[in-house]
Amino acid sequence: MNYNSTELLLVEDNINEAELTIRELKKNNMAKNLFHVKDGEEALEFVFAIGKYFGMRDVNQIPKIILLDIQMPKVSGLEVLQAIKSDARTKTIPVVMLTSSKEDSDIQKSYALGANSYIMKPVNFEIFAETIKNLGHYWLLLNQWPLKSR
Repeated sequence: MNYNSTELLLVEDNINEAELTIRELKKNNMAKNLFHVKDGEEALEFVFAIGKYFGMRDVNQIPKIILLDIQMPKVSGLEVLQAIKSDARTKTIPVVMLTSSKEDSDIQKSYALGANSYIMKPVNFEIFAETIKNLGHYWLLLNQWPLKSR
């Protein structure tokens, strides 16, 4: 896999939710350059090209979008978000918090740390599928990117 061509980074520890998200994006032709990691630690390694991704990707070749869960093992989604938004090389990456947390404190903290959007995962499958389709359509097809960072 060419990690430098990753357009969408999915950071999700729940394999069932990850599979649903990937399936819906594939169904709508938006998963061509998707990469999935299962925890916050691996997300940081991927984004910053360290650890197991050292020498395998260029940190300057940033994803178009990161879908980030909050509650994960090792490193939380909020810690990942803070690291991404605190680094000049990665702070322009749109980060969408895609989580089951309805806690107002998580919403407040996410936006304070620089999240571009906060979406609660719907419980209903059809609504979840439609949410992922709309999310992918907006961020991967409609949203405009600065030429310098792409």
